[in-house]
Amino acid sequence: MFNYTFISSFLWGWLADRVLGDPEGWPHPIIWFGKIITKGEEAFNKDENRKQKGFVFALVLIIALFCITVWILNLATLIHPMLAYTLSAIGVFYCLAGKTLAKEVQAVFEAVDQNLEKGRKQLARIVGRDTQAINAQEIRAAALETLAENLSDGVIAPMFWFILLGLPGMLTYKLINTLDSMIGYQNDRYKEFGYTAAKIDDLANYIPARLTSFLMLIVSNQWNKRSFVIRYSKNHTSPNAGWPEAALASILNCRFGGTHTYFGTEFKKPYIGVNERPFTTKDMLIGIHINEHTEILMGIITLLLTSTGHPIFVYFLNQVVLW
Repeated sequence: MFNYTFISSFLWGWLADRVLGDPEGWPHPIIWFGKIITKGEEAFNKDENRKQKGFVFALVLIIALFCITVWILNLATLIHPMLAYTLSAIGVFYCLAGKTLAKEVQAVFEAVDQNLEKGRKQLARIVGRDTQAINAQEIRAAALETLAENLSDGVIAPMFWFILLGLPGMLTYKLINTLDSMIGYQNDRYKEFGYTAAKIDDLANYIPARLTSFLMLIVSNQWNKRSFVIRYSKNHTSPNAGWPEAALASILNCRFGGTHTYFGTEFKKPYIGVNERPFTTKDMLIGIHINEHTEILMGIITLLLTSTGHPIFVYFLNQVVLW
């Protein structure tokens, strides 16, 4: 089982993301996930028992995707090992978003430097909050917060789940994250239906978010600020997003958080950090530099831990069976 997962398939998929990012117009599994989630939400998020419907909907999607991915790759292995190897590399490529994240955040800073409206429109591409009425400082802060949070969601967490469960785990994590980003909100429409999706996402990101923050401190040579991260990570409505945001706030010596608006409703978030100051292009460049070095470190860790040719969980399971 899972004997198609080789160290080189991860390496080639990772390198492809570093070179290509997410090319415009290419088919993408996240788009397919989004369409399925939209159709399911429209069909089931109504009338009574919305929490129970959301529970079944989320679990069926997650289990089905994992099993289908395993089946496809096992079938590909029977046809030819190189086919499974190629599919695995392509899957890794689509599951990582390091280059695109940096590109999008840089575009926000460049747009807001031109005029406020361009900055708002560019920011709306990468955040879920309402952007119509925020100022330039809030735009830059939101972009930096997203840079940190999505380093975990878009890079470190997928690699973490690849280490544990190979491409099936990595791809299933991306579905979990997409479910949360689409229906995991605490508003009237999604609060009940998206409850399970949000909780599963919290579990899936629990270790990766904390790992991300500590890797950020290591690559920035600021390990001494871990107490700051532990303290301010709690100042977020999410049990996980506060960790990488607190790490970046400590590195930049700045303050994140405050009141944000989602779907017309204001949410007051405690501040992460204490130094309220204007954000500049230099902050963005430092943030991208930290992201890139954190990704490289995690990539090396992934290569080392998958050097057995199996995901860690499957490798140890095989050893137990053989023993």
